[in-house]
Amino acid sequence: MSCFSGSMGPMTSSATPSTWQDFRAAEPAFEDTVRTRFQQYRHHVLATLRADGSPRVTGLEVEFRMDALWFGMMPNSRKALDLRRDPRFAVQANPGPDAEMADGDVRVSGRAVEVTDPAVLARFIAEVTPPEPFLLFRADPAEVVRTGLDGDDLVIRVWRPGHSLRTLRRAADDSPVREA
Repeated sequence: MSCFSGSMGPMTSSATPSTWQDFRAAEPAFEDTVRTRFQQYRHHVLATLRADGSPRVTGLEVEFRMDALWFGMMPNSRKALDLRRDPRFAVQANPGPDAEMADGDVRVSGRAVEVTDPAVLARFIAEVTPPEPFLLFRADPAEVVRTGLDGDDLVIRVWRPGHSLRTLRRAADDSPVREA
């Protein structure tokens, strides 16, 4: 259980995923914050599930194009095989060299859908020119989280499909988490 479970339930990607377009339509300002944070750096961290259920953490580049969040990867890479077997993922934005994390900590979890449509692949290749061969996955978010500081408070903003954006504040003491 999450340290926030008393106020909002465990923070998992078990919610029904939606598309990135759904997220942007529901929370355009928050989507912009999340996308901008990911675009600050080229490399990020992807978590997938191994066949035995244990986590696998690997580096990954993400792309925001064609109204979606995309993961491109080499065929037969472990992360691609993981996603083909179990599409659940979490991707963490690169924290960068700033130990203060002034722009906050951002992550997206959900399901990765492999794209095989030749027209979509051709458009992606035209826009990105990835090394080939490659596999392409569309990331459908089930949870988007930004954690940052406001004074001494930890501020957690959470979006899930079908729910309003929640803002939670946690003080540095033992006081309970409060909804802002």
